[in-house]
Amino acid sequence: MNPDKKQKRYQRLYTQISELINKSSNNTLSNMATINAVLHHKMEYFFWTGYYLLQDGKLQVGPYQGSLACINLAKDKGVCWAAINQKKTLVVPNVCDFPDHIACDSRSASEIVIPIINSENEIIGVMDVDSSELNSFDDIDAQWLEKIVGLI
Repeated sequence: MNPDKKQKRYQRLYTQISELINKSSNNTLSNMATINAVLHHKMEYFFWTGYYLLQDGKLQVGPYQGSLACINLAKDKGVCWAAINQKKTLVVPNVCDFPDHIACDSRSASEIVIPIINSENEIIGVMDVDSSELNSFDDIDAQWLEKIVGLI
C-alpha cells in the first residue's frame, strides 16, 4: 500500500475506533477487542492482530483475531518481550532475522509490536500484529498503531 493511501486509511480507522470506544466503552478488554476487529478486517496485510498482557510476570495472550496464538510467550524471548524490555515499538521486516523469534504460526513473515502503557506509565502488555508478507510494516504503521493503542 502506498504511503499516502496508508496514512488516509489509518486516519479513517482512528476516527472510527475512537468514536466507537468513546461513546460506548470504559472496559480495557472491550476496547482491545474492538480495535482488533476493526484493524484486522480493514488492513489487508494484517495476518494476526492481538494483544499479549503481563500477568504475574508472564506474557499471556489477550484478545486477538487470526490463527491460533501461543498462550504464553517465553520470558525475554521474541519480539513482544523485546518491545517490553526496550520500552519501544519494534518493526521487524523479516521475523527470520530476529534472534529468538517465537513462531506461533509459521506463516508469519513480518511483525510490529507496540507497548501498552497504563495511566501510571507502566507497560501492561503489547499490541502484536503479524503479516504473512515480508516488509509489511513501517513508520506509518508504528505512528498510527501507537496512537490507536493510546485509545485503550
